[in-house]
Amino acid sequence: MSPRPVTIVLAAAVEALVGLVLAAGGLYVLYNTPLGRAGDVSAALPLAVLAFGAAAAVGYAAWGLFELRDWARTPVLLTQIFVLIIAYYMWTSEQYALSVGMALVAAAGAALVLAPSTTATLFSGERGRRDRTN
Repeated sequence: MSPRPVTIVLAAAVEALVGLVLAAGGLYVLYNTPLGRAGDVSAALPLAVLAFGAAAAVGYAAWGLFELRDWARTPVLLTQIFVLIIAYYMWTSEQYALSVGMALVAAAGAALVLAPSTTATLFSGERGRRDRTN
């Protein structure tokens, strides 16, 4: 049996999905800029670089969570919170279907990363380390 609970695998998958969407957004900007579809050409390249950088950071957090690194829990949770914020603004711009989909994925990701089995696995030795240092 694997020491990796299904909640961690699913949370890492949700995080990786967010990273893939960010990378796709960067590619979308790069594709549309030479075609003249970019609203502001001078902002398109920095936006694409930002999207690729964010995708790399989110992907690294997903990998860290999958590898049972306790540090990865915070960036994964923050990513889900940011996705919820974006979903709210999508809702206010009347893009309801996309907003609901993003909110459901983000809520599931947050619930998975905060699940008791995830916490127990990532921080199983935490109490023992504290007891030895005091």
